[in-house]
Amino acid sequence: MRRFVIGRARNLLESSRQNYRFQRPLLSSSQFPYRFFSSNPVTDSPSSSSSSSSSSTMAPPVNLSTINPKVLECEYAVRGEIVVLAQKLQQEMQTKPGAHPFEEILYCNIGNPQSLGQQSITFFREVLALCDHPSILDKSETQGLFSADSIERAWQILDQIPGRATGAYSHSQGIKGLRDTIAAGIEARDGFPADPNDIFLTDGASPAVHMMMQLLIRSEKDGIFCPIPQYPLYSASIALHGGTLVPYYLDEATGWGLEVSELKKQLETARSKGITVRALVVINPGNPTGQVLAEENQRAIVEFCKQEGLVLLADEVYQENIYVPEKKFHSFKKVSRSMGYGEKDISLVSFQSVSKGYYGECGKRGGYMEVTGFGADVREQIYKVASVNLCSNISGQILASLVMSPPKVGDESYESYRAERDGILSSLARRAQTLEDAFNKLEGVTCNKAEGAMYLFPRIRLPEKAIKAAEAAKTAPDAFYCRRLLNATGIVFVPGSGFGQVPGTWHFRCTILPQEEKIPAIVTRLTDFHRSFMNEFRD
Repeated sequence: MRRFVIGRARNLLESSRQNYRFQRPLLSSSQFPYRFFSSNPVTDSPSSSSSSSSSSTMAPPVNLSTINPKVLECEYAVRGEIVVLAQKLQQEMQTKPGAHPFEEILYCNIGNPQSLGQQSITFFREVLALCDHPSILDKSETQGLFSADSIERAWQILDQIPGRATGAYSHSQGIKGLRDTIAAGIEARDGFPADPNDIFLTDGASPAVHMMMQLLIRSEKDGIFCPIPQYPLYSASIALHGGTLVPYYLDEATGWGLEVSELKKQLETARSKGITVRALVVINPGNPTGQVLAEENQRAIVEFCKQEGLVLLADEVYQENIYVPEKKFHSFKKVSRSMGYGEKDISLVSFQSVSKGYYGECGKRGGYMEVTGFGADVREQIYKVASVNLCSNISGQILASLVMSPPKVGDESYESYRAERDGILSSLARRAQTLEDAFNKLEGVTCNKAEGAMYLFPRIRLPEKAIKAAEAAKTAPDAFYCRRLLNATGIVFVPGSGFGQVPGTWHFRCTILPQEEKIPAIVTRLTDFHRSFMNEFRD
């Protein structure tokens, strides 16, 4: 029966693809200047005349001219060419020790805390271990190895899982009891009600973003507002789903401020080109820029989305990562509700992940989106898309519930939990400050304050000789700098061109995640390299 249903579903999907393929208008990229993250144009597929050639000269059935052009168009710089080169150098160092002028690769390219030595939160891991191996809950030794509140929480969670089995599928939105816990956590954070039926648990925030792009993008005529600089997930997802990225530029001179006047200007430009802007992406705290939005600014953004009929896509995965006392995190849901706007006034999707914050559980792939302001008929379609993937992984679901409901005052684990959390966050703040100071001491480099998130995004003013050398090497000037930096020091930065930037400016993104004791070495290596680079290419 299942095989029959799957077969029938495939036939229906293929039929819908065929219908869509023929109905969709063919639009050249030149008509839409916002699709500026595209790769080189795709060549035409081999003509029928070539098919008569001998089999020995036939092209393989799958090549760059025959794959989906949207795949060619999408790019993801965070794991791009610089990282590929770093991995190659790392392999060479293992096979040929001493072959390079450094002893290790320092990956400052991606927000992957535990790969760089950050320790997991003990309470979270104890609960996970007990849930994954529940038979030890009844053993007497367990009382001495695990805290009483982690044992109690594990029992609570297992009682919510059908069959008490973390290896089983769950409801496609996620385990109901865990969604109840998350909704309660959101309500406690914001002071406004949250409905567990609005929660969709996902494998990190990224699948939730893809899900919303699938829902909103119908053709290249549909645009999604994205900040520039932006996290490349958004440009990649928009490209893969056939939409158009509509940029709005953050103002570096005002600490990467988001100006509503800029949104209005870009919206007018997009509409004049026949683009229907469907949604606005806001990343707060910012990635790669590290700014934290003021509540007044958020209110203006909410009002703009309401007036223009835009879905507000709020990327809030760094909500725990705030390093300056004068800034606080306010969710866009809290802001919109405090303005008196409810379900019928604004469509809002909020994204959260267990990969960031002080927890850094990237490999566990846990996260959720809270979907509000959509009609029941559209909600059914979102659920359908979620159900295609059956469910997110159960460990990630459990972690998402723990992140939104950590130990409380009076719990046995509270003091150790608080010490671990505060230790990680205070160390991140110190690392951010040290790197910010170091960047601002480099010739031709300026760096805004890291108010939050896990990154710095300094601007580098490169000598004309360096820019011409980059042109000769057929690469972007900031990529040229990052490649030279990697080869000389083993430090991995991501070129700003992978995130988007004001034309004629150059940047790079650096995480603040290498362990604190390694930060001085990074600063020393970077300072020595930068001095040498600037002297070599001085005009």
